[in-house]
Amino acid sequence: GEEGADADGGGGEDDEAKKKKKKKKKGGGGGGGGGGDARRQTAVPSIAIKDLYPDGKFPIGEIQEYSDDKLERINNEEKRALDRMQEEEWQQMRQAAEAHRQVRQYMQSYIRPGMTMVDIVERLEGMSRKLIAENGLEAGLAFPTGCSLNHCAAHYTPNAGDSTVIQYDDVCKIDFGTHVNGHIIDCAFTVAFNPRYDPLLEAVRDATNTGIQTAGIDVRLCDVGEAIQEVMESYEIELDGKMHQVKCIRNLNGHSISPYRIHAGKTVPIVKGGDQTRMEEGEHFAIETFGSTGKGVVHDDMECSHYMKNFDVEHRPLRLAKAKTLLNTINKNHGTLAFCRRWLDRAGETKYLMGLKALCDAGIVDAYPPLCDQKGCYTAQYEHTILLRPTCKEIVSRGDDY
Repeated sequence: GEEGADADGGGGEDDEAKKKKKKKKKGGGGGGGGGGDARRQTAVPSIAIKDLYPDGKFPIGEIQEYSDDKLERINNEEKRALDRMQEEEWQQMRQAAEAHRQVRQYMQSYIRPGMTMVDIVERLEGMSRKLIAENGLEAGLAFPTGCSLNHCAAHYTPNAGDSTVIQYDDVCKIDFGTHVNGHIIDCAFTVAFNPRYDPLLEAVRDATNTGIQTAGIDVRLCDVGEAIQEVMESYEIELDGKMHQVKCIRNLNGHSISPYRIHAGKTVPIVKGGDQTRMEEGEHFAIETFGSTGKGVVHDDMECSHYMKNFDVEHRPLRLAKAKTLLNTINKNHGTLAFCRRWLDRAGETKYLMGLKALCDAGIVDAYPPLCDQKGCYTAQYEHTILLRPTCKEIVSRGDDY
């Protein structure tokens, strides 16, 4: 449908036209309210979110009050003042989130069996670049589009020449990110055409929502993991006459996020027995869970596509001329954000694999190969970015899809 336009500030339209506009809104983000006076998105989204909300007030995500909140943060004057000081940061997150919502909503209707993975990710990334109004390191794609299939859970995106086609019986995790000034939205969903996978997807959606509900200021990371596992593993799925308990993939987890840093140091486990560190006011977290019909453990497998500069590495001497020019390209286009080989191709880099290996060997860049469970099993993922605001928890990437 027409995506995401809040048709309030219409000016002097007749009532009939106004009604029609209001009705159409549903297709889009369904972020919360609060988007200022908005223009209309095109049927195939192509207008930058910042142009849809020229007043710079973007739709607010889902608001949850903190459970067990002694301070009554939502009405606490001091906390409200703190919250207002960070308004610009919240708005940048909401802008990136609205771009994510509108792109994913379109992609959910676009992806069909028989398409190549390259076609899917290039369509998604092209639309994302327009809606986020890509501009160097100030706004753009936060990391490559994951489209991991079946037993592969994460970090697969096609490299050039990959002719993989999505099939009716595949389970595909679409994991992509947008950012404005390094404020990253990390949010993912699962595509499955065959309804036999519905219980798997439902388990993972429920587990992710449980993690979101459990998360909060001063909550221990291990308690979030335990709550997630309890819900995930209460589900089972029948495949080819065999019952499988849905398992959490125990070596995958959520994570804190900071500017231009997708994994900012804290991990949110999805099984019990994890870290007793607590979440803190002002932090951003990606709450993501993965369910599997296999072993519930992933290992590195297949050709690598994802890479990222090590956030903490200062300058290191490089012998290879090719490594130096490649590093310049990476610094200019991605900084410390993740990238993939297709994006290097797109930037005009050729014959760069030796240079890329040299950067990895020097510890300047890290490789993130695909993460897979046992062959023949199926994995699913749902993920949202949440803001632990001083006054409330905002699930900034929530939409009316998931």
